[in-house]
Amino acid sequence: MKGKKNKSIILRILVLCVALYFVFSLSSLWTDLVKGRENLEAIRGEISATDRKIGEYKELLSKGNEAKIIEKAARERLGYVFEDEQVYIDISAN
Repeated sequence: MKGKKNKSIILRILVLCVALYFVFSLSSLWTDLVKGRENLEAIRGEISATDRKIGEYKELLSKGNEAKIIEKAARERLGYVFEDEQVYIDISAN
């Protein structure tokens, strides 16, 4: 009778360990899923911003304003300004 009781206790401990392993694994997978969803939303935001820029460029191209496209690219990417233009730089952290 005592041997059967020991087997029962060992079996219960084994089942408890397996259950704890499953709970830990599920919680780990859940946090990975949440992080993945956050990354997906960030990427979707980047895609929509890129789509907006593409729309702006298509609109400028359809109007035949190639000079405006060149000017916009020079200002945004290269930081160019006109000679008579005054540039103010906001040094506040806001």
